[in-house]
Amino acid sequence: MAMAKGTKEKLKRKVYEKELRKLHVELCHLQDWFKATEERAIVVLEGRDAAGKGGLIKAITARVSPRVFRIVALPAPSDREKTQMFMQRYIERLPAGGEIVIFDRSWYNRAGVEHVMGFCTPEQYKRFLELCPVVEKFIVDGGTRLIKIWLEVGQEEQKRRFMARIEDPVRQWKLSPMDLESYKCWYDYSRARDVMLEYTDTDETPWYIVDSNDKRRARLNAIAHILAKIPYKRIERAKAKLPERSEKRRYDDQSSLEGRRFVAKEY
Repeated sequence: MAMAKGTKEKLKRKVYEKELRKLHVELCHLQDWFKATEERAIVVLEGRDAAGKGGLIKAITARVSPRVFRIVALPAPSDREKTQMFMQRYIERLPAGGEIVIFDRSWYNRAGVEHVMGFCTPEQYKRFLELCPVVEKFIVDGGTRLIKIWLEVGQEEQKRRFMARIEDPVRQWKLSPMDLESYKCWYDYSRARDVMLEYTDTDETPWYIVDSNDKRRARLNAIAHILAKIPYKRIERAKAKLPERSEKRRYDDQSSLEGRRFVAKEY
């Protein structure tokens, strides 16, 4: 489906937070269902630099357990990992029963940055494109759900976000030398995206594209999509009741802290 055109206003914060709260409730229900059924799922998040992957991951995981929603963001491969099969270090991080693994970038590095920036050979790139659908079908046939999301950001919005990173001290850590090199190669990345979709957007493991020019709308749409792709059910749980505290061995447990080192109350 083509990305919708238009100039919608940015979603207001109050509306965003209200809708995100509803989605967080559903993600908690999803979490309970995964724990109860020991299902497995992978969410692959890809997109250009500054497309909003980090913010989306924070929105997904803000109210759930890191033991169920596990984030994988791998660094550059070590010397040892460079000698392994390409998919090897990703496969060992796939989910066990009761887990949802979110890949903040994934094996698709080979179809994007590695190809565009010349970190792999043309032969390695071609072999990846041919084998990737086979490996993904193997994963799905083995009972693991695979949801692939591409966050699509436009040139002007990407530029605006990069400039914000340059100017804002709390965002500068997000800006790497590789980001600046990649920024120059917009159309090379566009072609790499198109080829990636041509080879790996299959009926068994399709890609879904999210317009991420409005971060808030993108987060809500992506989370709603993830929830829609998994046929979870609400797990009823008995309402907890706090027990009475025991008064045995009662003592003044605050006076015993007198003279200890407390953090200064600066705020």
